[in-house]
Amino acid sequence: MHTHMRRLSLFLVAVITLSLGSPVWAARKVPLAISRIYIEYNYTANDLGFHVFLDGEDWKCLKIINPAGRTVFEVEGKHGFGDLGMTELFFEGAEPSLDEVELETLLALFPEGKYRFVGKMVDGADLVGTGTLTHRVPEAPNIVSPAEGDTVDSSEPVVIEWEPVENPQGSRIVGYQVIVGSFSVTLPASKTHVTVPAEFLEPGTLYLFEVLAIEAGGNQTITESSFETEP
Repeated sequence: MHTHMRRLSLFLVAVITLSLGSPVWAARKVPLAISRIYIEYNYTANDLGFHVFLDGEDWKCLKIINPAGRTVFEVEGKHGFGDLGMTELFFEGAEPSLDEVELETLLALFPEGKYRFVGKMVDGADLVGTGTLTHRVPEAPNIVSPAEGDTVDSSEPVVIEWEPVENPQGSRIVGYQVIVGSFSVTLPASKTHVTVPAEFLEPGTLYLFEVLAIEAGGNQTITESSFETEP
């Protein structure tokens, strides 16, 4: 009788535990190594978009849920990608001109707050992650040199310099990125110039370059300019 009661008690505990969703019965959760959503504003082109970057191992499907609980993005691997899984994913949202679409309208589409990344691994485990989006967009870097359209000697290094960008309200500038053709470097906020080695330059070539200011939440603002090398 006592043995029967003990078995019945264990059975009831198991049923109650299962119905309450105890972690004992929950799927294994695997966190994404990186899950980011951020704003990129191009001051020169006056356009703005929302970008996403994530990194995880062997996942086959994923969706992003905004702070209001709405799914704003969903992707699923089929056949080979479904069997083997995927790792990194980066994409850029369309970047409409602020001359055509009001900034407030764009920001309303992606409210500030925590965005949840949820999905499935190839082995059936749950994939989880979060990214916090803010609307704290940095001011545009003011490029000091070279001046727009300057001609430089391709046999000499080129120094690109800009003024420090003030911290956005409620955030801070954490770094800058400079991109010149195949040359790209990310610098700490304390640096406001970079030297492009002559090895990256060809004579008689027009080079477009970008200087990006990056704030602590990941939002970034681009200023574009150009220089030309002598023939």
